[in-house]
Amino acid sequence: MANSKSWAKIFKDYKIRQHDFDKAPFVISAAQIKKACQKFTETNEKEVRILCKQDSREDRPQVFQKLGLFLLPINNGRYQIIKGEGYINIPSIRNKPKTYSSKLEFQLDTTKAGNSEMQHLDFAYAASLIRTFMNDPSLVLTIRGRKYTPEFSFMIGNQTIETKGVQTEVDAGYEGKNQVVLVEAKNSNTKNTIIRQLYYPLRQWKEHTNKKIVTLFFEKKNIENIYSIWQFEFTDVNNYNSIKLIRSGKFKIV
Repeated sequence: MANSKSWAKIFKDYKIRQHDFDKAPFVISAAQIKKACQKFTETNEKEVRILCKQDSREDRPQVFQKLGLFLLPINNGRYQIIKGEGYINIPSIRNKPKTYSSKLEFQLDTTKAGNSEMQHLDFAYAASLIRTFMNDPSLVLTIRGRKYTPEFSFMIGNQTIETKGVQTEVDAGYEGKNQVVLVEAKNSNTKNTIIRQLYYPLRQWKEHTNKKIVTLFFEKKNIENIYSIWQFEFTDVNNYNSIKLIRSGKFKIV
């Protein structure tokens, strides 16, 4: 959870509780956050990056949870505090894992060292699980790392959000003949995630291709050695909350 004590002071200093969130989001800068928290001593009480990292509903500070708010970056060093639903549930896949036979003709030893999201995703791609799930043998790895978004706007409820130059990241992006597949990967049991992690990369890469863009959420539980994939879709690319689950699958690679 982002530090509730720090955010309580931020809300007090800038009278954010008195703001009418039904009319518009509240805009706040990194400089304002830093100023309000400058007398705190612990890193997690004053570091803007940590205070603004609210990747799940539970990560939000108490005042956000109480008032039904969430935080989005709108450009470098500026954020909006917004009233509404900022997160999407990652539903449990209740079916038993399907046994998936790797398309590799040899054993990979290096993928066994460590437990990072990226290495698990790389192994799933090397084994052709991603291609198989998408039914697209033409997919190749073309996107990785951080980039800055172009200028775009979108709706949350009846409010228009405008953003430009926000740093965003996908764990991997694959391009095929007819589509681009963007993946957000986790290595833990995720109950929900902020929609931004799927939506911002989608809007970014739509500026560079006319191919269909698919967004996947990927998770590997290290203890169970199970790989899970969820495919989401935005039915209205201009509506942040138009996200819906298309399909999902759970696999054990052998």
